[in-house]
Order: sequence, then C-alpha cells, then structure tokens
Amino acid sequence: MTLGEKLAIVFVAFLAILIAVIWMAFRERRLGKEIDPTDVAAQQASDSRVLFAVFSAILGGMFLTLLVAWLVFF
Repeated sequence: MTLGEKLAIVFVAFLAILIAVIWMAFRERRLGKEIDPTDVAAQQASDSRVLFAVFSAILGGMFLTLLVAWLVFF
C-alpha cells in the first residue's frame, strides 16, 4: 500500500468524524428549537449531547494522529 493510499484512508476517516459531528450538532439544534423555553433541564441535556459529540470528536482526532503515525512509519 502506497503512502498516498494510506493518507487517503486517514482523510476519509477525518471526513467521517467531521460529518458525524456536524450532523449531530445541526440535528440537536433543530430539535432544540422545539424545546419549551422554560424547560431548562431539556435544554441542558441538548447542550450536553452536543458537547459530548464535540469532545468525542477530539478523541477521534487523537486516534487519527496515532493512525497516521502507524501508517506512515510502519
């Protein structure tokens, strides 16, 4: 497998993480508009789901860093 093919795999994985986070954030934003403004608990739960998606994407990025190192050096 060439280096270009390996990096293409990493790029596709990066796009998958990015698309998942963007989809989740927009979905929660759309659903959040339907929440009653006085329902603070539901708003906080919606915010926490978005933050979970963002921070799990950070962990995914760290995994991609390890994947790149493994693909390039081995």
